[in-house]
Amino acid sequence: MDTEQVVGLVRSTLQLALFLGAPLLVIATVVSLLVNVAQVLTSLQDSTISTVPRLAAVAAAALLFLPWMMRRLIVFTVGMWSDFHPFLR
Repeated sequence: MDTEQVVGLVRSTLQLALFLGAPLLVIATVVSLLVNVAQVLTSLQDSTISTVPRLAAVAAAALLFLPWMMRRLIVFTVGMWSDFHPFLR
């Protein structure tokens, strides 16, 4: 396995990881911004007020995006295992 193959493999793996994590990160960021604005407006500075909605939103988004994420991951894995011959040299 030469350097170009390793770099290509790592690049595609990292791209998939970022692509799969992006929806959850965006939702967590948006919910955090909304909760922080609400905390500033109401002067409530309890840490559970900011943590619980963010966790609930990310959990709901994970359940929503889970089938899509699993399909992408399975397609990537099957693609890797079906064309494994170049990596054995």
